[in-house]
Amino acid sequence: MIYFISGIDTDAGKTVAVGLMARYLMKQGVRVITAKLVQTGNDGFSEDLLKHRAMMGVDAFEEDTAGLTAPQIFTFPASPQLAAKLENRIVDVAAMRSAMRLLATRYDIVLVEGAGGVAVPLTDELLTIDLVAQEKWPLILVTSGKLGSLNHTILSLEAASSRHVPVAGIVYNFCASAHPIIDEDTPRQIVKWADRLVKIPEVNFSALPDIDFSLIFE
Repeated sequence: MIYFISGIDTDAGKTVAVGLMARYLMKQGVRVITAKLVQTGNDGFSEDLLKHRAMMGVDAFEEDTAGLTAPQIFTFPASPQLAAKLENRIVDVAAMRSAMRLLATRYDIVLVEGAGGVAVPLTDELLTIDLVAQEKWPLILVTSGKLGSLNHTILSLEAASSRHVPVAGIVYNFCASAHPIIDEDTPRQIVKWADRLVKIPEVNFSALPDIDFSLIFE
């Protein structure tokens, strides 16, 4: 089973959410691996995958070494379409599809972290959410209580709905800059659109919290 994890923007906290979800699933005895559909802003490795592995408490998987968990890496921190263009390369969508499908044959659950939000262009013709729809991956959307997040959350859910992408759940991340009133009201608004919401408190990486994600992985 493949789940696609997107944020409402680049700073929504997807990587932490994915690491905590993988940690939870491992403790449930699930054979789980995480992957980056495409990584930008890195050179030769995926920093996000390194954070996942640290949070999972494991060393690199053989699939990491083989390049299956990060089949496309670009140096410039931008949308994959632009990052590839700046390197005179193309985004090999077929390679991404193939890698994720292969991972799904080896593991019970594959958590695929995207780059940025759901409408980030992979190529000049293909948005991220379009690929997710084509592959029929359920979406897990990461958001928070920072100003503007409710609008971005609803728009992301609308984009998924219009393409018939099922939403497995919402992860609501802690945000230090969130106004308490907005932080309290935003989850109440979000559940009108997607009723499966899991909150993540402020994360101390020296003592990671055990979050119950059973609502999402029913």
